[in-house]
Amino acid sequence: MSTKFTGWGRTSASYATLCEPDSETQIVNEFAIEDDLIPRGLGRSYGDAAQVSGGVVMSNLALRSMGPIDDDGVVTLGAGISIDELLTISIPQGWFVPVTPGTRQVTIGGAVAADVHGKNHHVDGSFGAHVLSMRLVTPRGAWDISPTQDAELFWATTGAMGLTGMITSVTLRLLPIETDQVLVDTERFNTLDGVMASMREGDGAYQYSVAWVDCMTRGAHMGRSILTRATHARTQDVKEATLRAPQASKIVVPFDAPSGLLNPLTVRAFNELWFRSSPKFQQGESQSLTTFFHPLDGVRDWNRLYGKKGFVQYQFCVPDEEHETVVSCIDRLSSSGVASFLAVLKRFGPSNPGLLSFPMPGWTLALDLPVGPSSLPGVLDDLDELVLDAGGRIYLAKDARLAPEKARRMYPRVDDFLAIKERVDPQHQLTSDLARRLHLVGK
Repeated sequence: MSTKFTGWGRTSASYATLCEPDSETQIVNEFAIEDDLIPRGLGRSYGDAAQVSGGVVMSNLALRSMGPIDDDGVVTLGAGISIDELLTISIPQGWFVPVTPGTRQVTIGGAVAADVHGKNHHVDGSFGAHVLSMRLVTPRGAWDISPTQDAELFWATTGAMGLTGMITSVTLRLLPIETDQVLVDTERFNTLDGVMASMREGDGAYQYSVAWVDCMTRGAHMGRSILTRATHARTQDVKEATLRAPQASKIVVPFDAPSGLLNPLTVRAFNELWFRSSPKFQQGESQSLTTFFHPLDGVRDWNRLYGKKGFVQYQFCVPDEEHETVVSCIDRLSSSGVASFLAVLKRFGPSNPGLLSFPMPGWTLALDLPVGPSSLPGVLDDLDELVLDAGGRIYLAKDARLAPEKARRMYPRVDDFLAIKERVDPQHQLTSDLARRLHLVGK
C-alpha cells in the first residue's frame, strides 16, 4: 500500500511503500527483492531525506532492543529507540545523552544518520563523536563498524542520512549527571554584534550555549538577542537534587492553523513580547533538563502551527572568521519582510571526519520560515550565495530545496562518499528524494 511521507516541515510530499523490519534477516530480504530504499526513524528530518518517491521506506521503529547501562555509561541500543525513551531510563540512573538536538523525538539510528548536534558542539562535538560502534546492514551484507573498525565506512555513514545502509544498533557512551537540572545564565543584547562578541569570548566557560535572535528588527537593533548558557547542576548546587524522567507533552495542536497565522505582524509582536519578558541579566537559574533542552517537546504536533503549507527550516554554518556572513544573512532576511518564527544561533567546535557531516568550526544559524510568501524562494537563494561565498554549508537534515551544484560546493568530499557507498551499495539501491535531487545516489 502506498503511504504519504513528508519531513517535519510538511513540504515536498511523496508516496512510497512502508515496511517495518524487526530483524537483520528481514532487512536483507528487502534488499534482495526491492530497489530504491531508504531508512526512516520518527520523521523529524525537516526536508525530504527520509522519503523516496515510488520506492520503499524502511522504518527502524521495530528495532527496539536496549541493553543495560554499564558503570562507564556505555549502552547498546536498537536503532529504533528514541532519545526520549533512552532518557526515561537513563536519567533516573544518573546518565544523560552526550549530545541532544532540540527534540527528544529522534531515534538513535536517526541521530547517527543526521549526526545531530546540540547546544554543546563547541565543547563536545556532534553525536557521532560519542558512538563507540554500530551495526549496519547494506545490500552487500551486515557490518560491525566503529572509529577503529572499518573507520572509512563508519564516517561515511555518520551524517549520510541513511544512504549507506540501515543502522540496526548503536553502542553509545552516555554523560554522567548528578541531577536532572542545569544552572542557566541569561543575558539580553540589543545588537547582534554584542551577542556574537559575548559568545566568542565566553562560551568556553559553559558546556551549553544558544542565542535566540530576533530577525524582524531593523536598524540599530537588528538581530537583538537573548543568550542562554548552562552547565549541569551538581547535588550541592540545588535545593532538591532529583533525577526524574522527562514528562510526556500535555499540550496538543489538534488541527492545522489557518494559513498565514505566522506572518510578519504576528511574529514581530511575539518577538517583542519574548524579548521584553526575558531578564536583562540573570545568573544561576535552575532549570529542568526538559525546559532547557527540549521546550518544543511540550507541545505535540507543533509543526501544525505553520498551517497546511508547512515551513522550511534553513540552517547554515560558516567558518569562525566569516562571522559577518551571519550579520549579512540576518540583514537580508529582516529587510525582506519574510517572517522567521524561530532563529537560533550557536557556535561549533572542531568537525569530525564524517564525509557528509554538517558542523564546521564557527557559527551556525537555524531559521524557521513559513511557506507562503512569494519572495521566500528568492531570499533563500540569496542566503545560499552568501553561505557559499563564505565557504559554508547548509544542513542536509533540514534541506528541502538545495540545488545539486550548490551541494557539491558545500560538501567537497561527495565523491569520496560515493566511492565508499559504491562498495556497500553497487546497484545504487539506497536512495531518497534528497539523494535524487542532490545527485547522491551513486557514481
